[in-house]
Amino acid sequence: MKRSVFFQPTDGWVGDLIPFEKDGEFWLFYLHEERSNPKPGTSWNLVTTKDLTQFENHGVALPHGNEDEPDFNAYTGSVIVDGDGTHHLFYTGQNPRNLGPDGAPLQLVMHATSTDGMRSWTKDPELTFGAPEGYESGDWRDPFVFRDEGSGLWRMLIAARHSGGPERRRGVIAQCVSRDLGTWEYAEPFWDPRRYITHECPDVFQWGDWWYMVYSEFSETFTTRYRMAKSPDGPWSVPELDSIDGRAFYASKSAARDDRRFFFGWIASKEGNTDDGAWQWAGTMSVLEARQNPDGTLGFGFADELVDSFWEDVPLTLTHPLPAALDVPDSYAAIIPDEELPSQFYAKAVFDIAPNTTECGLLLRSSDDGDHSYVLRLEPKRGRLVFDRWPRELTGDAQWQVSGHVPFDIALERPCDVAPGKHTLEVIVDGDTCVAVVDRQVALSARIYDRPNGRIGVFAGEGAVTIAEFEIRQRTDN
Repeated sequence: MKRSVFFQPTDGWVGDLIPFEKDGEFWLFYLHEERSNPKPGTSWNLVTTKDLTQFENHGVALPHGNEDEPDFNAYTGSVIVDGDGTHHLFYTGQNPRNLGPDGAPLQLVMHATSTDGMRSWTKDPELTFGAPEGYESGDWRDPFVFRDEGSGLWRMLIAARHSGGPERRRGVIAQCVSRDLGTWEYAEPFWDPRRYITHECPDVFQWGDWWYMVYSEFSETFTTRYRMAKSPDGPWSVPELDSIDGRAFYASKSAARDDRRFFFGWIASKEGNTDDGAWQWAGTMSVLEARQNPDGTLGFGFADELVDSFWEDVPLTLTHPLPAALDVPDSYAAIIPDEELPSQFYAKAVFDIAPNTTECGLLLRSSDDGDHSYVLRLEPKRGRLVFDRWPRELTGDAQWQVSGHVPFDIALERPCDVAPGKHTLEVIVDGDTCVAVVDRQVALSARIYDRPNGRIGVFAGEGAVTIAEFEIRQRTDN
């Protein structure tokens, strides 16, 4: 049986991740989601990995409280280690029965410690605190703690909302400071752009000469974004492409190892396990590696360890030997080998795109004629990568009765530079989960439920494209 590419527990779903690197191993705490009724409390579970390809599930790490305790739901936070080797876990406590003055369930910052290397945790309920005056009591969550060596203080960032102002622009990253990790003082906000509903799962780190602030938001789109600065005090600038992935990949937080930085998030499942289902909270864990560009901006792609874990070539019967030229100035052409795709694979195609080309890309789980498939489409004229499928939802028997007025799922497009020249499109598929990467810079995750099998193909439309490389690899059975 082939091991899964993307981790998901057998008894639930992966929610927000809290990554921590320890002795070369990633300890990935996550919110364990059970979709049952009545809804149970939420605990922190733990999975560990040394190579980003094999994961060991350890079950519950921090249990949630009982129905009368403020942490019936133990939500997102962070883990740090102090100078004495004690690990401190900060988390959000929430109980739907515990309402605040604004009528919403209180969200509280809570604390636990471990002196045995994070094998067990002791909660410290006396250190619990909530939002001060001027902030909504129902939005005070996701505490992220880091050491500010310049001031000698521990700084805690909190996803919060002002109690006044435009309803959808009250989001703020609040801040508290401490010298001992036990007593916290309210401070001026860390970041207050008055732009979003809230900034979930804040994360801050230094890499070389740059500082990066990461947060997830659901005002314009459900996505994780980042900002850049030369100091943890800002000012924060907006990179040209400021998001980590698209709609499907959310609540991503990072951890470093050997001067490499990895982003851990979850790919949302869809209601009813269908392509047209509504996005759900929580899903399957996915990992992207960040690569720091010369100007300090970040590119996102697969870790080499993950790509290298696909070592067995899948033979393809190509009607056009490589390099294969598709010259279709005002039409469309595709190359679709005869072989059916395995359910789990890695694919790589290198496209040399001529000027004034409209589109090219990959067909996934395609019919033999390419008319039914998922599509990863590079659009040079629009500067984007699009995940599409055809046909889309059928609304009747007539050939025009499809949801064609919606050109594609607008949440599954990514801006990217696909100027004339060579570009590499990689994709990993495992069951109903799909992640694509362009030039190790731009990532796009998606779910693919309705077509469980089919072929792979390359295509071009209205232009000229040479397919310089085209390969498929799989893992051998363990």
